[in-house]
Amino acid sequence: MQLTYFGHSAFLIETPASRIVIDPFLTDNPGCPDGVTPESLSCDYILLTHGHDDHVGDALALARRHGATIVGNFEIAEYFATQGVKTHGLNPGGAWRFPFGRLKLTLAQHSSSLGPAHAPIYLGTACGLLLEFEGRRIYHAGDTALFSDMQLIARGGLDLALLPIGDNYTMGPDDALDALDWLKPTLAIPMHYDTWPHIRQDAHAFARAAAARGHTVQVMRPGQVHPL
Repeated sequence: MQLTYFGHSAFLIETPASRIVIDPFLTDNPGCPDGVTPESLSCDYILLTHGHDDHVGDALALARRHGATIVGNFEIAEYFATQGVKTHGLNPGGAWRFPFGRLKLTLAQHSSSLGPAHAPIYLGTACGLLLEFEGRRIYHAGDTALFSDMQLIARGGLDLALLPIGDNYTMGPDDALDALDWLKPTLAIPMHYDTWPHIRQDAHAFARAAAARGHTVQVMRPGQVHPL
């Protein structure tokens, strides 16, 4: 089993049962590695944290190309069902057992819409993702501010937390450090930074600050693979 990072908040998780893509912002992502395209990236499931373009990304193209199921909140699932692809809708606090394992949607403090600013389509509540498979528990926070209920997400322990640090649209490094104090994952990986100038951050400085507080952070390069 392994995790591959594609830059921004996009990841591929490979389990014995499935290939799972999270927030597949590929085509317009300046950090996405060359050769990673909707045509080349086969997958079985596409998990979406919310409706913004830099997270929905190539979800529809991937679903049509590979027959993958799009999973997200109720509004996201309903929207993509009208596009003729397979979907599964949940809402925060709800969970479902898929062939790859259990997925629960958590809270996230963020907005969620799709389309041009003059006529956005409302796509429900932004969410985080809590995945459980093969004895692992992985938390993808999505786009979020720091919020105290992260302490509840930590119940049962976390093997891995994927946390935004870019600031401006999400929590920045200081709040992400506080999130680590609450979540206490075995390992954390920063995301949602450096894609554009206004979310530029020094991820290695964040990792050093986290280490000083007793946390282990791995900074991944786009295209890098981490074993699970």
